[in-house]
Amino acid sequence: MDLLSNLGLGLATAVTPENLLYCLAGVFLGTLIGVLPGLGPTATIAMLLPVTFTLPPVSALIMLAGIYYGSQYGGSTTSILVNVPGEAASVVTTLDGYQMARQGRAGVALATSAISSFFAGTVATCLLALFAPPLAELALKFGPSEYFSLMVLGLLASVVLAQGSLLHAVGMVVLGLLLGLIGTDVNSGVRRFTFDVPQLADGIGFVVVAMGMFGLAEIIRNLGCEDCRSVEVPKITSLMPTREDWKRMVPSILRGTTIGSLLGILPGSGSILGAFAAYSIEKKISKHGAGFGKGMIEGVAAPESANNAGAQTSFIPMLTLGIPSNPVMALMVGAMIIQGISPGPSVMTDQPALFWGIIASMWIGNLFLIILNLPMIGMWVRIATVPYHHLFPTILVFCGIGVFSLKNTEFDIFFMAIFGLLGYLFTKLDCEPAPMLLAFILGPLMEEYLRRAMLLSRGDWTVFFTRPISATLLSLGLLAIIAASLPALVRKRDEAFRKD
Repeated sequence: MDLLSNLGLGLATAVTPENLLYCLAGVFLGTLIGVLPGLGPTATIAMLLPVTFTLPPVSALIMLAGIYYGSQYGGSTTSILVNVPGEAASVVTTLDGYQMARQGRAGVALATSAISSFFAGTVATCLLALFAPPLAELALKFGPSEYFSLMVLGLLASVVLAQGSLLHAVGMVVLGLLLGLIGTDVNSGVRRFTFDVPQLADGIGFVVVAMGMFGLAEIIRNLGCEDCRSVEVPKITSLMPTREDWKRMVPSILRGTTIGSLLGILPGSGSILGAFAAYSIEKKISKHGAGFGKGMIEGVAAPESANNAGAQTSFIPMLTLGIPSNPVMALMVGAMIIQGISPGPSVMTDQPALFWGIIASMWIGNLFLIILNLPMIGMWVRIATVPYHHLFPTILVFCGIGVFSLKNTEFDIFFMAIFGLLGYLFTKLDCEPAPMLLAFILGPLMEEYLRRAMLLSRGDWTVFFTRPISATLLSLGLLAIIAASLPALVRKRDEAFRKD
């Protein structure tokens, strides 16, 4: 009964005219940035954070959430029609989706993508509603030592799940932790690593870092590969899958939803990992494995359901524990802090309308996305074929306005440019920036919980190993690092990264 009453509260919050409007705006923007290569949800949410200052907390978070899971829908449209993945999670969809379009089955591929995404999103939202309360109740038993160990586990998991070299991922985490130390120590009032620059007294804003590392760096990368974008759009006929299509796609949707839901909870790019894992499993267990990459409907259904399920279950650790599982969730945590909300298990008890309103809005958002994706295919395709050199100046202007509006200082724009160049350099060096942003967000929180734990234990550092939950979390992190360091897995990891 508690669950039903909570969902009723959430629906009552989500269906107000204002929140419905912001939900629609969020999923529309999400679909748009999913269609446009070069502008992902991380950069878009970073740009829109200053706008949310004046919005009610519930409306702001509903809109930002809609942008994230809406981008997973939009990326599939251009993946299928023009062989251009708007989102990284949609890369796998191009393998069979575009081949189906070339065979005259573009409509069926798009319908499969929409059906898979809607079903996976609905199931993932149900899982969020079911499992979030028990997790939040468990989190209420956490003390400073448990929270510190949980954040350590999150950073170690992001290292393990990052692409490329393990050493590179560790280096990015260390860099993020060091950047998080810049500013004034809240306990002693001493400035650290500011180099006598007054503007660094409050530290570096995470919006500046995120917009530079993801927004500007993405612009620079895409300016170098505009010629690879195809503008030939296949003709769309029937949208309805045949009986044989349904027979083959339903099991793939169920498996993809399961895989994506589980991987979405883990720190890292859960939706991307889910899409690749679901596609690999389908290819191995299918009787038609040799046909994958030549227009198999399972090759569209499985990754599309996995990436949408992963996108929505990634809200579970963020809403219940206050721990971001990916860069987008890190920005969502930042948005909550900006609105004066302390992320963590207390959100459910202190802000029940906000907590359950976000969950209920995801069901509504999934319905909006079905309406937006199929009837408006023609418009999305025309947008996708706009030359990128016409798009990037607008994106650049919005980035500059968003950063300048934070503190009304040109210093932040200068820093955004520096992080943009660093982000581009890191991609050239095969260093994934996501672990750095997670460490940058979690670093100050880790320091705070570390100090609290040491004060409560009177300087006894063994408290992290004598408390059962803390010891378990640290053991899981150690096992993950040991497993990722095995020579066989290191070779496989490097080979997979080179193929990508």
